Amino acid sequence: MPGPLRSLPPPSKKRKIQQDSALRQLEENVTRAVANETSLNPLADLVDLTLRTKSPQDTSKAIYALYRAFVLVIADDKLGLGGDEAAKVVKAWLWDQLNVYVDYLGGLLKDEEKTLRTSALQILLSLQKHLSASYSKSTPSQPQFHISHFRKIVSFLLLCPPSARMQGTKTPESTTIDPDVLHQFHETWFSVHDDIRWFFLRESATLLNASPPQSHPNLAANLLSILERLTTFPTESSELNAWWVPEMGTKPKRTTRKGASSDAVSSSDEDEPKDTGSDNEDDDWRKGVLPHLTRPVLVMDWVGASVDYGGTVGLLALNALFVLMKDYNLDYPSFYTRLYAFLDRDVLHLKHRARFFRMTELFLSSTHLPANLLASFIKRLSRLSLTAPPAAIVMVIPFTYNILKRHPALMTMIHRTDVEDSSDDPFLPLEPNPLNTQAQLSSLWELVSHRSHYHAAVSTLAKIFSEAFTKPSYAMEDFLDHTYSTLFETEANRKIKKEPALALELGKKIGDLFPDAYISNTEGHEDEVRVDGDVVSDLWVFS
Repeated sequence: MPGPLRSLPPPSKKRKIQQDSALRQLEENVTRAVANETSLNPLADLVDLTLRTKSPQDTSKAIYALYRAFVLVIADDKLGLGGDEAAKVVKAWLWDQLNVYVDYLGGLLKDEEKTLRTSALQILLSLQKHLSASYSKSTPSQPQFHISHFRKIVSFLLLCPPSARMQGTKTPESTTIDPDVLHQFHETWFSVHDDIRWFFLRESATLLNASPPQSHPNLAANLLSILERLTTFPTESSELNAWWVPEMGTKPKRTTRKGASSDAVSSSDEDEPKDTGSDNEDDDWRKGVLPHLTRPVLVMDWVGASVDYGGTVGLLALNALFVLMKDYNLDYPSFYTRLYAFLDRDVLHLKHRARFFRMTELFLSSTHLPANLLASFIKRLSRLSLTAPPAAIVMVIPFTYNILKRHPALMTMIHRTDVEDSSDDPFLPLEPNPLNTQAQLSSLWELVSHRSHYHAAVSTLAKIFSEAFTKPSYAMEDFLDHTYSTLFETEANRKIKKEPALALELGKKIGDLFPDAYISNTEGHEDEVRVDGDVVSDLWVFS
């Protein structure tokens, strides 16, 4: 017999109806409180109710109700900058409620329910947009990115705190970023929006340095899993065009920053960066990050220290230093002294020697540089070329030719005949100051010696100094990428205009070369010889 029909819903459904009703009532109370400027205590009740939910459906409804409530509070400028003392007290209390809610959302990123994980991430990033817009409204001349909230998002993604909803369960806690969260964050925000990507890279580096590996063993792996998905990166200002916080895409006015909170980062500081976009060839070699900094001169100490470090690090930092000097009026009097110090025995053997010649050609391109300064550079390179590989020598020769053609005062260095080797060379190779090396009193006998170089390309190119300087300047790009391999391929693929000799004609003077390969004839005529045996076969013996 079937049981009697129930006119009332089961207890579980009844509790669900009561909780839904409580959620709606509390959300309505918060809405009225914001509109009427009355007490916001219902917001705290809504937070407590959200923390007590257990089922995924109830939790989803609660976090979205609380999200809508906080959006109203933020839009009403109750969490913005400024205000009197009473407003600051209320603001501090509201921030406490918001932080509790945000921490709860951060734990949901590791919840066992997929919908809660993805919903929590969406809400966190949406709050980022609203909070940043609120701060930007308080300082309209300078758009803001709410960094304290975003710093929490970064920590949630990389540290993976456990879900508060799952406390007390037997599910093992994992600190590895969830694949669904990783995919959603990368595809929706990290690979799309320039502001999200930039601040994430900055804050993740800070978090990585501040968190010991013993406490957070998976932090580095989580960061790597996000970064390895990044296949493209903006390299020009025009490519910075997608913003999650729309205000970050507006060009700020040139005003002095006043009254900004430490919880926000301005898109510009006291001054705008100068427009570094141009069609000049040197833009190809400038460090791609400098045009995107709000005040590039702030990195001058770091760049200068990198140059002083020397080696490959200093070599790569030279261009950034030059850009700061040329575009941002940085005063660095010892630039050419530091550049000259890079001309050591290793510079022509480094992997980055092509980049060094590109930069050095740019640095020495001015016609206003002192002649004795330029003489030191070409003399030092000439001296280093004596022990350089052929691929490096074919860089030095056209480089020197271009400088001589641009500075006729240096032509005496190839016409002087009283300095033919190192024994009578007045050049001071150990002098660190390029203005005091006496290079202009010397000659380029080192480059002249390459006319007898074993490699045909080098010897042919070196003969340019004995010809009239009527040829145009060399395009250095044609010489910078040569290696042993490319030089060999050039020789191997060269079209032969004249067939090489395949046999040696033995004449009457053969005795001068092979004294044991002939004997005089019986009549004693020295102009008639005969050869006994195979001369080439006799010589082709190695043991």
